[in-house]
Amino acid sequence: MTFSISARCARTGMFGIAVSSSSPAVAARCAHARAGVGVVATQNITDPTLGPKGLDLLAQGLSPEDVLARFRAEAPFFDYRQVVVLGREGNAAGHSGAKTLGTHAIAYGRDVAAAGNLLASPDVPNAMVAAFEASPNAPLGDRLVAAMQAAVAAGGEEGPVHSVGMLIVDKVAWPVADLRIDWSEGDVMAEFAALWELWKPQMEAYVTRALDPSTAPSYGVPGDA
Repeated sequence: MTFSISARCARTGMFGIAVSSSSPAVAARCAHARAGVGVVATQNITDPTLGPKGLDLLAQGLSPEDVLARFRAEAPFFDYRQVVVLGREGNAAGHSGAKTLGTHAIAYGRDVAAAGNLLASPDVPNAMVAAFEASPNAPLGDRLVAAMQAAVAAGGEEGPVHSVGMLIVDKVAWPVADLRIDWSEGDVMAEFAALWELWKPQMEAYVTRALDPSTAPSYGVPGDA
């Protein structure tokens, strides 16, 4: 009931993840990223605790493969989970447990991995990776949006998706993008792309406002002098 893409921007060092599902509020459960550390996507019959745990293990120096080995040894009900771990160098490892739902697959590329379950086709993750790799010089958010659009074009889930989210981390301790559409009966991927286009030109300004408000641009809201 989920497809996701986890990625690193080799130019900037940013990490990001985008995820979509037929169920509500998917990003709240499945998307995990930490600046300078990496990304964990935890989906299928989701265990959200694997995200922070995986990031902590990456921060301690474990490889993505080692993180998954720890999960296999220690995480309860791991046969129900589909997990992707992407490390600080862009290397990735994935796991689809024996109880992963429906048609499922994981695909890998340079600085990227895509995974899904209950898919219309096992080729969906490959289409996502190809779309991400097609524009290596574009902003990370643009590449993640393109990958999600490619997933839908390739068939996406067995049924319509209703929620989508994207998390991007950079050099600061908080996400520079944390965009979510938690439920939509319409074209949720088009709404997601529009939300990113709204946020993209403002993203750096909000970082500046946090670090040094005296140099920040105006707020652009009614009553702002």
